[in-house]
Amino acid sequence: MPRESSTEGRTAKDRVAHPVDRRHRILARVAAEQTTHVAELARELRVSEMTIRRDIRRLERDGFLRQTYGGATAHVTRSFDISFNARALQHAREKRLIGMRATELLGGARVVFLGIGTTAEQFARYLPPHQEMTVVTASLPIASLLGTRPVRTVAIGGTVLRDELSCNGPAAIHDLERYRFDLAVIGAAGLSARWGITELTDEEAEVQRSAIERANRLILMADGSKIGLATNAVVSGAERIDTLVTDASAEAAELDRLRVLGVQVVFAGRPGPDARGEVRAVAGCRA
Repeated sequence: MPRESSTEGRTAKDRVAHPVDRRHRILARVAAEQTTHVAELARELRVSEMTIRRDIRRLERDGFLRQTYGGATAHVTRSFDISFNARALQHAREKRLIGMRATELLGGARVVFLGIGTTAEQFARYLPPHQEMTVVTASLPIASLLGTRPVRTVAIGGTVLRDELSCNGPAAIHDLERYRFDLAVIGAAGLSARWGITELTDEEAEVQRSAIERANRLILMADGSKIGLATNAVVSGAERIDTLVTDASAEAAELDRLRVLGVQVVFAGRPGPDARGEVRAVAGCRA
């Protein structure tokens, strides 16, 4: 196998990936496929299998993965079985890739509001360690997830909405009033140029609305099935969105209408080829 430390005589295409880029590509493969093989990663990234295993241990240490061993193979898993909303099974791959892509758009934010839902949970799952970042959330699953990671996490209070396990009501709004956010990162039940960001319930919409009103910048994460859709509870007009992270299945005409309103559209990366073997990540259970 080529040595990791030497790049002389190679083209840019053949050059060994930087360790940070390499770990990011490992996470991208796991996010896309949930299963991949150490040997295949080693060949793709032109490093030894031992290097890939060290990367996996580092990702485990940072809280992205949990590593277990069985015989001569290694299985890397990360599972959060906190809630049981059936909508979690819909567009699971797209949500993983969207959440991961959104973590690349933090722009130095120090105080972040993170919304509710499976896509927001995927953002939390792939959020790099930030010792000086504070994440405020109304989602109990997200608070539980981030509570095991090197990120300062604040769960607001309020009445817990049973299906979503999110905090709502006057107490939740009161808690949000204590913060000014550099960035709000939220999902949505629907997004359209006409109706803007919409949610399923008035309670959820009120919390999301209060948070983004206190944020300097807004990232909205929505898979293609949500684009052009409007549900009953309006959160905000689409012009409030700075960046939309979505996937290639989103309706092009609706995206053009959103761009006219000033929304920057970012597409999550397409998943890589199928792979089988040692590395596994288990999707969350919420929508």
